[in-house]
Amino acid sequence: MILGEKLHIFGMVGCVLCVVGSTTIVLHAPQERQIESVKELWDLATEPAFLLYATLVIVAVVIIIVQYAPKYGQTHIIAYVGVCSLVGSIGVMSVQALGIALKLTFSGTNQLLYPQTWVFAVVVVTCVFTQMNYLNKALDTFNTALVSPIYYVTFTSLTIVASVIMFKDWNGQTATQIITELCGFVTILSGTFLLHKTKDLVEVSSPSAFMRYPKYDEGGGSSEEGIPLKHRESMR
Repeated sequence: MILGEKLHIFGMVGCVLCVVGSTTIVLHAPQERQIESVKELWDLATEPAFLLYATLVIVAVVIIIVQYAPKYGQTHIIAYVGVCSLVGSIGVMSVQALGIALKLTFSGTNQLLYPQTWVFAVVVVTCVFTQMNYLNKALDTFNTALVSPIYYVTFTSLTIVASVIMFKDWNGQTATQIITELCGFVTILSGTFLLHKTKDLVEVSSPSAFMRYPKYDEGGGSSEEGIPLKHRESMR
């Protein structure tokens, strides 16, 4: 509304699907694991599975920033959004670790004495600045109504993957809960797909779309068949 961008009926339906899907995921999300110290979080973050995920994320981000973003950033939204989402999945894990450290510190168990707390803080700052930089580039280049849902879906998806790997959230869930979460995720994807496919609907239906499209006859000449009637009369 502030930017003056219009959202058509399919865009509204897509946003509703995103909200319904995210609500479904939140209602059936697993309970948070009880963490007693930053060292416990550090042990989870340094397990081989999460280290492999973090390494793959860093490699993918470097490749996108160096090779793909300069070439395709202005035409492919996933270039900028991909960097934000990949970095964000690591950032959320670090934010959670830092938040737990601060909570324990305020409760009387000082976690600021551990170097792991400061490592998590540095990761948080790095991830936040990287996300802000490339999210602003995406918003400057593409429509906000398109950037927001796509970023939300990719960011949420990768965060769920990172959380499952690090905290093993799905170990204590039933098959019904997991299936329900996946259905909610598919609902979000459907809403985002609808937004993406109908993003140009307003522009197509606008008066600027009624341009002259000459129809060439067999003799190589052009006729006025491609000009709308009102434009044809005004030209006369």
